[in-house]
Amino acid sequence: MFRQDFPILSRKIYGHQLVYLDNAATTQKPRTVIDAMTDEYLNVNANVHRGVHYLSQQATELMEQARETVRAFLGARSTSEIIFTRGTTESINLVAASFGQAFMSECDEIILTEMEHHSNIVPWQLLRTRARIIIKVCPITDDGHLDLEALSRLFTSRTRLLACTAVSNVLGTVNPLDAIINMAHDHDVPVLVDAAQAAPHIPIDVQSLDVDFLAFSGHKIYGPTGIGVLYGKEALLQQMPPFMGGGEMIGRVSFEHTTFNELPYKFEAGTPDYVACTGLARALDYVTDIGLDNIAAHEHDLVTYAIQRLREIPDMRIFGPSTAGVISFLVGNIHHLDLGTLLDRLGIAVRTGHHCAEPLMHRLGIEGTVRASFALYNTRAEVDTLVAAIERVRKMF
Repeated sequence: MFRQDFPILSRKIYGHQLVYLDNAATTQKPRTVIDAMTDEYLNVNANVHRGVHYLSQQATELMEQARETVRAFLGARSTSEIIFTRGTTESINLVAASFGQAFMSECDEIILTEMEHHSNIVPWQLLRTRARIIIKVCPITDDGHLDLEALSRLFTSRTRLLACTAVSNVLGTVNPLDAIINMAHDHDVPVLVDAAQAAPHIPIDVQSLDVDFLAFSGHKIYGPTGIGVLYGKEALLQQMPPFMGGGEMIGRVSFEHTTFNELPYKFEAGTPDYVACTGLARALDYVTDIGLDNIAAHEHDLVTYAIQRLREIPDMRIFGPSTAGVISFLVGNIHHLDLGTLLDRLGIAVRTGHHCAEPLMHRLGIEGTVRASFALYNTRAEVDTLVAAIERVRKMF
């Protein structure tokens, strides 16, 4: 019923009606997001925070209203805890650089998991090079869940942070954040959650979770690209140095000494993408109006149906529990790139490769998968089209 809100879904690809199943990479944008951003560029565009003229004041108000929308969406205590970034990747890099500088030194430890996206691996490796920290990795079980008993054994007196994904972008595993965060806090260890794959599918309340940091990206939740959010507890953010220097993040500047702005602006150097902030807010309003519980129920029905239909295909291998809008699979000996390319020729957009999770692929003993990922606008009829197309390709091989 929401498909009419997404103009791109009416396109044809190679003469076939587009079936867009690459939502874990990026979602399509509803008209309300596109219209809000167009309107701001046409009628309000001016740099924020530093202007006394009307347009600047109006643009600043829109940006700060967007921050309040994000705060409410996450259930955060204060807008001081909501930092706008370019996306989950930048948010995690911010924590790695700033938290790392404030709280980590040589031989201190961070715990990651085998199912992490590269964005939650590489920043910590960069910190390891700079500060000689130690990276520990929680393994997964053969059925694609975190081994919580193994996780409990990784904590030591030198553990300074646990960083984990809420939902695997390959396996569709929904990690038990309550148990993970409680376990870490029992060891006085703060937790960073990568919620890039969770925010579009699962309601999040950062205060209820008692999570210390949480990041997500706008473009994966029907918003624009180049905008994301880092939530952080104010007490931790206050102790962390700025991530970047420049305009807006300063209090006073001289060649001898600089003081820094208050939260959250201390971490928002330079001109922000204030129009994208508005777009993100409209996207969050859109999913809130529909209801994340309703979206989750629809997607659960789609994934359940898709798994049932896919398992009808001979030599089908599905990886992971696929409980949050993502199904990764291989068919016989067909290379994932070949299958994805031929599906594209039939108008079906899926993702192929390692999905920025090479360590997880090594754990699974494969090079990559085909990944179909679902959103609120996908249908059972599109699942049927996918299954028929895979069968057609399989017969070619």
